[in-house]
Amino acid sequence: MKESILFDQFAKGKSLHLKRTNNCVIYTRVSSKEQELGYSLETQRKACEEYAKKTQYSVLGIFGGTYESAKTDERKEFNRMLSFVKKSREKISYIIVYSVDRFSRSGANAIYIKDQLRDQGIYLVAVTQPGDASTSSGDFQQNIQIIFSQYDNQLRREKCMAGVKEALLKGEWCHKAPYGYDEIKENGKRKIVINEKGKLLQKAFYWKATERITHTDISERLDALGLKLDEKRLSGYFRNPFYCGLMAHSALKGQLAEGNQEKMISKEMFLKVNEILSENRHGYSCHEEAEDIPLKRFLKCDHCGTFMRGYVVKAKNLPYYKCNTKGCCNNKNANVIHGYFEAALDFFTLLGNEAIKGFVTKQVVANYNRAHKEKDQSKEAIKRQISEFEKKSERLEERLILEEINLELFNKYSEKFKFERMELEKNFIKSQKRVSNLEHCVNIVMDYISKLPSSWALMAYKDKQLLQFLLFPEGIRYNKKNNECRTSKINSVFYYIARLVRDMAEIKRGDIKLLFDIPHLVVPPGIEPGTQGFSVLCSTD
Repeated sequence: MKESILFDQFAKGKSLHLKRTNNCVIYTRVSSKEQELGYSLETQRKACEEYAKKTQYSVLGIFGGTYESAKTDERKEFNRMLSFVKKSREKISYIIVYSVDRFSRSGANAIYIKDQLRDQGIYLVAVTQPGDASTSSGDFQQNIQIIFSQYDNQLRREKCMAGVKEALLKGEWCHKAPYGYDEIKENGKRKIVINEKGKLLQKAFYWKATERITHTDISERLDALGLKLDEKRLSGYFRNPFYCGLMAHSALKGQLAEGNQEKMISKEMFLKVNEILSENRHGYSCHEEAEDIPLKRFLKCDHCGTFMRGYVVKAKNLPYYKCNTKGCCNNKNANVIHGYFEAALDFFTLLGNEAIKGFVTKQVVANYNRAHKEKDQSKEAIKRQISEFEKKSERLEERLILEEINLELFNKYSEKFKFERMELEKNFIKSQKRVSNLEHCVNIVMDYISKLPSSWALMAYKDKQLLQFLLFPEGIRYNKKNNECRTSKINSVFYYIARLVRDMAEIKRGDIKLLFDIPHLVVPPGIEPGTQGFSVLCSTD
């Protein structure tokens, strides 16, 4: 008996019995003010409170009481209620609603949320649709009600969209009039006419079409005339065909309809403005691989840590880097940043330091040979294994001839030996791969490092990106306040070479804008002990 108790902890499938209380919350909602005719918030709340009183539930919170669509579950009050029931110190066991569709009409997602709550011992109770949600049959009944609510939503939407489409084809706009228009009643009919703001927006179209000025200039001119309009919103207005008498709507399935609204501009002017926007003459251009902005996706904002966007201002024909984070205001002429970066590359150059070049070259060759010495030992071991498999194969054939094994066993083990030998031969081939002229290859690399800044300047975009991340794996950061670039990590090999250049040749760094904030830098391993003319100068901080 005692042994059984000890091993019970390892059993599976044990159900968790969550403690149920009489605590509850109430949630009420309607999608819009018009819906209150059938499901007023006051009616819902009163019915839920009466139900709680009748069943002797303690109401710890009332949520909703506002207009929230249940087509999705991204609702402020709904999510506040879910957060409360999950985190409340006093265990809540019930969410009381007037009907299941007041909880949600999102179908499968609503069922998922309800199941998640149920797993935590929280059950949905609908006043007008009684049932025990803690039982399988009651839970199934609620799922069906949720699915029917979603189906009802879809039917309503189809009917509504059919009506919207019919109205649009007749030239009637079914929604709120766009910016620059007012809605008026004339002889009992709704009309959409241009207001005072619209007349000024009309001028903006004219300026863009005839003078081709920038959005900034247009915004400043409008401001002088008394209309404050953000330049970022102008593109949206310029691309809205409503202003030239056409209507675009999802109900039209990719088509346009002629509207009855007052036209702000002609169709010809609308097309001309959008042609100018497509040319983007006075804006900025962004390219995935722009030679003018090679530090894109590499340069970060020192204030927020996000990558700075690279673009070319066509009006000035100047490349810039800019942080898109709101409030950062961190931007800089790209040519200045490139100057800082080239100065940093100069920190690693070996130009004029032939002694160090020779030392590093010998060190690389020594390290390579030492690594391949281990490979040579591994190669010998593989050769011995292959030889053993050959002996096994010969012995297998002898046993078949002497009828010690049958053909089935011979084929089985013969295939196995062949496969294993093939794998060994692959490894043997890999171990034989070596650079035929190692010292020559290393010399080419060292010559390349000797003129690092000029080499970087002549590289293609992709090659620059590779070199940048090779040197600075975590990129560099620009601080506008201090007007300097920083990095938190440098390739240890390049840093080591730079320290040799500085310390052994006694070269001062000068006013280099790139600062290296490395709290713990260790000399990279692999330095051959006993090398003449060398001492370790870069020690652990």
